[in-house]
Amino acid sequence: MFFFTIVLADRSSTLLVDQADRLRRIYQTVFRRRPFETVAICILPDHLHAIWALPEDDQDFSSRWNLIKGGFSRGLEPGKRSISKLRKREKGIWQRRYWEHAIRDDADLERHVDYIHFNPVKHGLVKRVRDWSLSSFHRHVEQGTLPVDWGGDMRDITGQFGE
Repeated sequence: MFFFTIVLADRSSTLLVDQADRLRRIYQTVFRRRPFETVAICILPDHLHAIWALPEDDQDFSSRWNLIKGGFSRGLEPGKRSISKLRKREKGIWQRRYWEHAIRDDADLERHVDYIHFNPVKHGLVKRVRDWSLSSFHRHVEQGTLPVDWGGDMRDITGQFGE
């Protein structure tokens, strides 16, 4: 299992929430072509966090993210681009790199899932976790793994998360 932080080049952008349906479509297309399990996810205006469980003997998350980022960017107006991005025919929408972290154990997994679900509150987008619709938190509530009034405690969520 891996935790990811994927970030737009323009940190002031709201593109991911503005184009959430587009992102979902591309994400599903890649999922059908190259299966993986989304353990947790949260889409924020300028970045997203996700935890993926990949099929056994398959650790190729890089090509999956490349397909998602490229598919999402295709058809959108380019962002501000450097000469390097122009040469590589990049649209300048995404940061080239992303944060990835191999989940070590159950405690690490729980800490990262909590971080993902609490992120909209951390960024001041909502006051309660349940008020952010672009999150797997609602699926976790439906499955009974989290209560609807779960709010987390940032003091208990420590570590490096790529932001």
